[in-house]
Amino acid sequence: MDEASGALLYEVNPHLRLPPASLTKIATAVVSLELLDTSHIVETMPNPDREWLDDATVMGLQPGDHFSVKELLYGMMLKSGNDAAKELARAAAGSESAFVLRMNELAHRLGLGNTRFSDVHGLGGVEHYSSAYDLAVLARHAMTLPEFREVVGTESRTTTDGSRPIDLYNHNPLLNYTPGVTGVKTGFTEQAGNTFVVSVERDGHGIILVMLNAPNRAFDAIDLIEWAYANHTWP
Repeated sequence: MDEASGALLYEVNPHLRLPPASLTKIATAVVSLELLDTSHIVETMPNPDREWLDDATVMGLQPGDHFSVKELLYGMMLKSGNDAAKELARAAAGSESAFVLRMNELAHRLGLGNTRFSDVHGLGGVEHYSSAYDLAVLARHAMTLPEFREVVGTESRTTTDGSRPIDLYNHNPLLNYTPGVTGVKTGFTEQAGNTFVVSVERDGHGIILVMLNAPNRAFDAIDLIEWAYANHTWP
C-alpha cells in the first residue's frame, strides 16, 4: 500500500479474514496513545493471573513494577510483550474487555470491515481476525502518530522510566537491515503462522507491506519491497 494515498500496489487475497497474531498490538498501541499520557506511571497488578504467560512473549513485568506508558509501549512493540499489552489495557480502560471495545471502535472508525478483536495481544481464537488490507490501513494510520512511529522505529532500548532496567530488542528483522525500513511489527502463533507489517520510506515515498501466514516473511518482504520501488513511480 502506498502510504501517502492508500492505493494498493500489489495484492493477493487482501480482504481474506485471518488471525493477525501480535499485529493486534498495533491497535492496542493506537488506543493506548488515544487514552493515556505517555508519561503516566502504571503499577503492575499485585496479583495478576500469570498462567497464560507461560508460552507467551513478555516484556518481563513483575507484580508491583512501576513503568511509564511510554516504556510499556516499547515493551509491547519491541519485545512483543503480552504482559505490557494487558497492563496498558487495564490502565487505559479499567479492564481488558473494556479496552477491546475501544479497539473495535477504532476498527469501525477506520472502516476495517474484516477486523474483529477479542483480546489485546493476539492470542485469541476464531472471533479474533483481520485482513491484510485492514492491517495496512491500521498501520498507515498508526504511523501518522509521532509516538508510535518513534517506538516501532527503535532497534533496542533499556527502560529508564520505571522501577528497574529491562533490556528490550525489536523483533523486526528488517529494521536497520533493509534500507528505508521504519517499522512496524512481527507476530506468530501456531494458528496464524508468521505475520508481518513493514513500513518503508525511500526518497520521500512510503509503503506499507502486510503478510499473513507467511513462512518466509523476512525474505519475501525484502523481495516485495525491492519490487515495489523498482516498478512504481510516484507523481
